[in-house]
Amino acid sequence: MRHSDAFTWAMEADPQLRSTVVTVILLGRSPDWNEVRSRFDVIARAVPMLRQRVVQSPPPAPPRWEQAPDFDLDFHMRRVTAPVPGTMATVLEMARIAAMEDFDRARPLWEATLVDGLENDGAALVLKFHHALTDGVGGVQIGMMLFDLSEVPDKHGPVAAMPQVPEPPWLRGYRDTARYDARLVGDALWGTVKGAPKLLSRSIVNPVDTVSSAAELAASIYRTIRPVNRRGSPLMSERSMIRRLGVHEVPFGRLRAAAHHGGGALNDAFVAGVAGGLRIYHEKHGVPVGDLHLTMPMSLRREGDEIGGNRITIMRFDVPVGVADPVERIRQIHDITGKVRQEKSVPYTQWIAGALNMMPRWYIGSILRNVDFLCSDVPGIPVPVFLGGAKVVTQYGFGPTIGSAVNVTLLTYVDVCTLGIDVDTAAIPDYDVFHACLVAGFDEVLALGSGVS
Repeated sequence: MRHSDAFTWAMEADPQLRSTVVTVILLGRSPDWNEVRSRFDVIARAVPMLRQRVVQSPPPAPPRWEQAPDFDLDFHMRRVTAPVPGTMATVLEMARIAAMEDFDRARPLWEATLVDGLENDGAALVLKFHHALTDGVGGVQIGMMLFDLSEVPDKHGPVAAMPQVPEPPWLRGYRDTARYDARLVGDALWGTVKGAPKLLSRSIVNPVDTVSSAAELAASIYRTIRPVNRRGSPLMSERSMIRRLGVHEVPFGRLRAAAHHGGGALNDAFVAGVAGGLRIYHEKHGVPVGDLHLTMPMSLRREGDEIGGNRITIMRFDVPVGVADPVERIRQIHDITGKVRQEKSVPYTQWIAGALNMMPRWYIGSILRNVDFLCSDVPGIPVPVFLGGAKVVTQYGFGPTIGSAVNVTLLTYVDVCTLGIDVDTAAIPDYDVFHACLVAGFDEVLALGSGVS
């Protein structure tokens, strides 16, 4: 496992930090089940992690991916009929239960459930996967393999045979640990040999700049992993294992226009909308609010990277939730996120995750539980797509709260930004009030882009 994947996996020593991702795909009608199953069969052969389970390695090596000896596609794929009345609330309740349930650790970490019998002859696909399996962008890439561009499914070529899975040697874990230790030493030595001449020449020519650069890197790493000792919100202070899911939609064009009006990017307007909703929610309860702690994943995925695994770094910073003016809020968020994206620690993401993996779980948990909220912006599919002959009406992504009060995930589809809202009900017990406040927060931002459809 990459260190970032291992970190996501290890957090689950505490069930409140469970990293389950759920995606809901609404369909215009029930798709051809055989075609859907066939497509997942193709994907499972193309993406090895969909056939692999996680196996612990002897410390200090991280867990490893290993071929599941009894992989059964039909265990991971289910088909059910929704109870009457088969509304969106029915689907969200199924997604909520999926988000709270743990995986069978002896099997690959994903499930797909087709829900038939929804109102207006609709259907839905509820996808569940562990965050160690892939990130949001990787999930969209898998979606591109799953969907078609027309009602007529594409003909896929011959399906490769499933690889034979030999019984792993009984010393496999210790051998991998030895290789891991040797690789750590080798990387350190090679890094020293490769970097020493450059460092030496720079220190001779510009000794002050060299020391300053090293200090800046150390400071950047500290900002990335610094402890968060208290929550910013005195209102959203409790934590539990109970979740409530909800949705909202905003026009892509208006949100982008609002972002430009405030001098920011789409993600800045998105975070500003969530921040506005949080401010209104605190005001409803008569609680003053200033800055709140935000965790936001930043994609490091490059062209050519494999689909599986996480190619993200997790950035934590404070957001000016108390700023009422949406233009000023967007501007400040843009300035803050711009600095965060330029942090010198970003290239060292895997090294930092490896260091965090060495720390006690209680320490990591204490940090995560003091984060107030999460925001995740996932660029989705820009054109209409189909699944098994059925049109995809819309999609929602629900990221895990991992210790925070709420996670709001933005997923674009064609010309709509869908919001998947995952709430810890101990932190936010009055979900309907919170949802209305979140809608009002986005209305503040969207008003800046009025006139754009």
